[in-house]
Amino acid sequence: MEFSMFFILSNTLLLLSSSAFGKTVSPPAPTPTPTPAPAPAPDYVNLTELLTVAGPFHTFLNYLESTKVLDTFQNQANNTEEGITIFVPKDSDFASKKKTLSNLTQEQLKQVILFHALPHFYSLAEFKNLSETSTPTFAGGDYTLNFTDDSGTVHISSGWAKTKVTSAVHATVPCAVYEVDKVLLPEAIFGTDIPPTPAPAPAPAVAPAADSPTEHSADSKASSPSSSQPDGSSASKTIISHGGSLVLATFGVVMMLL
Repeated sequence: MEFSMFFILSNTLLLLSSSAFGKTVSPPAPTPTPTPAPAPAPDYVNLTELLTVAGPFHTFLNYLESTKVLDTFQNQANNTEEGITIFVPKDSDFASKKKTLSNLTQEQLKQVILFHALPHFYSLAEFKNLSETSTPTFAGGDYTLNFTDDSGTVHISSGWAKTKVTSAVHATVPCAVYEVDKVLLPEAIFGTDIPPTPAPAPAPAVAPAADSPTEHSADSKASSPSSSQPDGSSASKTIISHGGSLVLATFGVVMMLL
């Protein structure tokens, strides 16, 4: 009886040991790689608000609205990956070109406003990479701009106008707005006969100093014949007077002798 119990217990322990060693230990589950957070979306660009607050750009904004170009620029800034770069003249710059722009048709005026923007965002440092070629503008076709970088100052040539970037109004992706000191006039509208640079105004003539009264009187006396030599008539009268006296004296002596 004791032997049977021992045999049963031994077999049970043997079975349990075999079962324990037969199990395969599974490796730990891999740790999932965290997904990077998406980049924040760029801020919405409101060009109307930006140009109203930033400076004296009301004339340019009015042209944007009247030609419907504002919607084109807004869409480029907010709905594309390229972004936009805009060159904005001040109100005083447009005032000096008021007569020129008033002679344009509505379509030509629209092209002039489109000519003030590039369909890509450029920081100031990136303009030095554009100096080798003509850069297309929103106006397309032959409406191109030429850029040169002079020690950090960006110069722009449109054919009819040469200007430079005077300040960065807004330079955050996706929209760059740079102030320029002239209206950009394209050759495609105004031709290749660039107006000559006006000549500088002549210096005012300096009036000669007036002669002083003392100097004038002294010069008059020096140049007067009466002050430099005796009067001819006075000399003649003196000779006649002496001659007459001599004749009278001679006549008196003759009468006494008679």
